[in-house]
Amino acid sequence: MGGPGSEPNVPENGQGGGAEDGQGSAGDAMDELRGQWARERPDLDGLGAMALVGRINRASHLLAKGMRPVFAQFGLESQEFDVLATLRRAGAPHELTPGGLLRSAMVTSGAITNRLDKLERKGLVERRPDPDDRRVIRVRLTPRGLELIDRVVGLHIANEERMLEALGEEDRRALDRALRRLLVSLGDTHLGSEGGKGR
Repeated sequence: MGGPGSEPNVPENGQGGGAEDGQGSAGDAMDELRGQWARERPDLDGLGAMALVGRINRASHLLAKGMRPVFAQFGLESQEFDVLATLRRAGAPHELTPGGLLRSAMVTSGAITNRLDKLERKGLVERRPDPDDRRVIRVRLTPRGLELIDRVVGLHIANEERMLEALGEEDRRALDRALRRLLVSLGDTHLGSEGGKGR
């Protein structure tokens, strides 16, 4: 990993092999990376920013990896879960246009049709023309899809709690506030923002 934008080379057990961080706790992979840059380029400023962005990037990768087994129990991929969750969050009748899904779900425009095709084949969503404008297609959860997402979301939240168990309540609140400020500063203020997709 040469920098924060690189694909993380994450160990299978999710543990870094770094040394102590100077505060009595085990170091992580970014401590190792930062030390390498400090050794090779002691003139560089901003290594703290590189380490912080790298940690955010690696944490995102590890959290996404940790979520997949729960979805796989139900034959779902992460992006399929996001489509189902977005339709569920929309409220009854749990339907949106494909454009509405793009604005709210964690899928790209190139992936949405493929995801909907797969979910429709599984009987979890259905597509139908809008009764007021047949040129518009609406995507709706089927009864089976609604039952499934209501089962999966509880297990998903429990899994997220498990992945965050190393952080106490005070740490969680502080991290939540800091990340919120960062996201707002980057223009991520609503679900339609670039990258502002949420479950």
